[in-house]
Amino acid sequence: MITLLSVYVDLALGVVLAFLLLSLLVSGVNEAFVRLLAIRSKFLWAFLRDTLDGSDAQGRSWLPAGVRDVFAALPFARDPRPPHSDQPAPAEAATVPAQETKAQDAVTNLLYQRVREIDHPTRGRTSIANLPPGRFAGAVLEMAAAEEGGVDGLLAKLKSMGSPLHGHLKGVWESAQRDLDRFRQGVESWFDGEMHRLSMLYKRYVKWVLAALGLVVTLLFTMDGLEYGKTLLRDNAFRASVTAVTEAGPDAYDELRARCERSDPVPCITETLSQPALVKVFDHAIVSVSVPAEGDPAVHWNGAAWWDRLTTPSHWPGYLLTYVALMFGAPFWWDVLRRITGIRSRHHG
Repeated sequence: MITLLSVYVDLALGVVLAFLLLSLLVSGVNEAFVRLLAIRSKFLWAFLRDTLDGSDAQGRSWLPAGVRDVFAALPFARDPRPPHSDQPAPAEAATVPAQETKAQDAVTNLLYQRVREIDHPTRGRTSIANLPPGRFAGAVLEMAAAEEGGVDGLLAKLKSMGSPLHGHLKGVWESAQRDLDRFRQGVESWFDGEMHRLSMLYKRYVKWVLAALGLVVTLLFTMDGLEYGKTLLRDNAFRASVTAVTEAGPDAYDELRARCERSDPVPCITETLSQPALVKVFDHAIVSVSVPAEGDPAVHWNGAAWWDRLTTPSHWPGYLLTYVALMFGAPFWWDVLRRITGIRSRHHG
């Protein structure tokens, strides 16, 4: 009974570890693209341009309306981020122009002037991807202080420009009963809610990218989850045979001789045990890496074998299982691994 339980625990650990590694690969590739293309920063500034100045000169919303726009147009066609400036925020906020076209993005540029001290360049554009609500509220108050009439003057300018920000700030100003401290707190709360809504929108779009990357990883590695489980069980049986030989002698040699009938048993057993199922599962990728006992690692192109395996219908249920497993994400599989192994998270008091 204990031996059978150990087999099942080994099987669960092997499957969970494989799914965890592949999920980490999916997350890593996604994060690399996000950082390389500055998606988070572009997402933030597209929202700010829509909120502060409205649509662009062509009447299009800066914030993408669909998944295709987020991961096609936004990274490559339209960069909503302001140009980077290495100058600190001016001591006195500039006033909002009385007349301004939406194409010039006057309010967005004024906001960037007030927050650019937390910026560093990314290919000539701002890299700010997170704007704390307190910083945003402070920038709004500084812009209001530069206007004749304070907040009322700022609201009048925003209304004359047709800025969508006018309606939001007017509601907060009225709710605060024209008290500056309450107004600042109201702006912080409003902007914090908007950032939360934007985060939810961003995560929804990212799910589509993770789904696409999960499919690509599954197919490139031709990871058959069902076959992998059977390989783990065969590995356990093989290890049991090796143990039986050492304990029971030549009578338990049949299975080992069957596997190593054309080679010296000792090197054959050593080679087999040094390549567990978790290592061998990656041998089916379109490109594989082998590490020989002597010499340098070698890269192999498995195009023909990979295509034959990919187009074999008997593997498709296993591919589907792997794909669905990857959709749960690396945090899920890490939590499962912790539960199986008893690893506890470290909490700092």
